Amino acid sequence: MKIYLVGGAVRDQVRGQGPVDFDFVAIGGDERELRRRVPGLTRVGQGIPVFVRGSSQYTISEFSSIEDDLCSRDLTINALARDDSGQIVAHPLALADLRDKILRPVAPANFLADPLRVIRAARFAAAFPDFTVHERLLEAMRGVAPDALGRVAAERVGQEVLKACAAPAPGNFLRVLQAGDRLAPWLAEFTDAHSIPAGPPEFHDASVLEHTARVMDRCAGDGLGVWMALCHDLGKTVTPAELLPRHHGHEAVGPDMAQSLALRLRLPNRHGAAGRLAARWHMAAGRYADLKPSTRVRLLLELDKAGIMKNFFRLVAADRGGEQLELARRELAVIKSVRLPEKHRDLGPRSADILLMLRCEALSENSRAEGASEDGSAGMRG
Repeated sequence: MKIYLVGGAVRDQVRGQGPVDFDFVAIGGDERELRRRVPGLTRVGQGIPVFVRGSSQYTISEFSSIEDDLCSRDLTINALARDDSGQIVAHPLALADLRDKILRPVAPANFLADPLRVIRAARFAAAFPDFTVHERLLEAMRGVAPDALGRVAAERVGQEVLKACAAPAPGNFLRVLQAGDRLAPWLAEFTDAHSIPAGPPEFHDASVLEHTARVMDRCAGDGLGVWMALCHDLGKTVTPAELLPRHHGHEAVGPDMAQSLALRLRLPNRHGAAGRLAARWHMAAGRYADLKPSTRVRLLLELDKAGIMKNFFRLVAADRGGEQLELARRELAVIKSVRLPEKHRDLGPRSADILLMLRCEALSENSRAEGASEDGSAGMRG
């Protein structure tokens, strides 16, 4: 049995970066020999024998040589292996494509063998924004039937989406899936989004898909914020053609679409809630200072309950411009400082109405105080 370090770990080492995960493949031998060579393994999953130990994963290859194993992989830049002596074995195009920064498929048939590679290809475009997507990669993506892609386990697709959201250029995930004509079935809402204007020309110069991708890119570094950016304009994808380029009411239909998308991808409940709130409130929050006190109270309490205040206002800044986070934080502190007097408790819905009224009054009073303070400071500066 020969054991090789393979894939992304070797790729990252060649690029001079420290790998995070370590994948090993065993050529020849069986499970008993692998366990003898690598003590402490735990077998996971079904089908092809896969084992884990710590952050390392070991697979017993179905191929008789490492060269054949590498020829079964997704992208040439991942078709690399290193043996225990440090010797690198590479697909014929792997090192050149790494040097020239090209995302190229090893073979189209490999995408048919595991259709998830369509989603992974788009995720790699988000992870390596300075790499060029080769036309053969787009052809390989198009060669996978939507029905076959739809049979991939939702959890596997969802994990790739989360990795794309955490990538340096997450908007590329959408762009490449659209270029490869494989937004459906998993992100089917965006299938026609490249041909739908994001809004009137005086406000938007891009399609719904490109606008969404740009907002995702501006939220890079905040995975949850990127997910919220992905969801925020979903409602625009179903605007009737006769209403375009305007999208009146898209924030009313978007929340359910965001929730449906999160459920389809088996994402954590927090992502479902965050997507809903992004779709529901992003338009209102873009004019936050002009909102009625009651609307601000409701918005801030919902964001606070979901624990996404910072992520949400970063999305709003990426979408609409302006920074409202610090003002929102101050006003939330004012709202949460209000306590319902004893005499108004236990009155059912009436208690809730009184508490809302008191919070609105406190917010209005705080706004007047802040305005007076700013006017006084301006007078002293003058």
